[in-house]
Amino acid sequence: MSAPLPSSYIQRFLLEDLDIRGAIVRLTDVWQAMQAGRGYPAPVARLLGEMSAVSAVIAGNLKQPGRLTVQLSSHGPLSLLVVDCTETLNLRGYAKADRVLAEDAPDELISDGRLQLSLDIPGLAQPYQSLVPLEGGSIAEIFQHYLAQSEQQPAGLWLACNQEAAVALFVQKLPGADQKDLDGWSRVHQLAHTVRSDELLGLEAHDILRRLFAEENVRLFDARPVTHDWPADPAKVAAMLRALGEDEVRAILAEHGEILVHDDLSNHSYRFDATDVDALFHPPTLH
Repeated sequence: MSAPLPSSYIQRFLLEDLDIRGAIVRLTDVWQAMQAGRGYPAPVARLLGEMSAVSAVIAGNLKQPGRLTVQLSSHGPLSLLVVDCTETLNLRGYAKADRVLAEDAPDELISDGRLQLSLDIPGLAQPYQSLVPLEGGSIAEIFQHYLAQSEQQPAGLWLACNQEAAVALFVQKLPGADQKDLDGWSRVHQLAHTVRSDELLGLEAHDILRRLFAEENVRLFDARPVTHDWPADPAKVAAMLRALGEDEVRAILAEHGEILVHDDLSNHSYRFDATDVDALFHPPTLH
């Protein structure tokens, strides 16, 4: 009897007779938590949800686990999308946009931009970084192109997102695929292309794969949970303010009456008044 699936997960699979791999990411509670209190317009939320699902695909396929940060910046109304994923698949993300209307199309929001991926591997002095121009008019097209180029193998990516869930289906041809079945990749890609958004959003991974690849030998690996666990960390913010120095912090306090620090990625706000600032730089001593 198989274990119950986590609420949000990535589940990798292999078409064993064809040397084609893939993964399905399904974010439900994680995606809902990432949206909470943000007030994103629908087109912005959709793009952030799609990029969150893709980021989990990439993080779940890494040969050497590390902290993955994916940043899409553009000169369109949607100026910034950032998703951060730890090696334990703890996910968070943020979108910055203005002048976005409900009917805006993705290619109108993210025109003329670039995609940056950073992988921070423990033990390395500097993160590995990849910076490429945006190619494609949707998140799926942009990342499908990136994945195919970065690994030198054809890849396919299908995404769906609404308020309740963000889902990705990923397939990729492995180097030995043509030796096993010359038509295999073309067949699988065409079958995957028939998947509908309502199927991605409404079905679990094993049901999606059964519908798409009923005639193929599919090996489905255990699901890995994806989480969104980023509690407030006032001590970290306090340390940051101390590093600024007392004169600088008191100047900000004098100008604004309080100090407000907002952590965009984790969506936490920290407020410091004069009493808090006094305690930061002159904590009470015990006698």
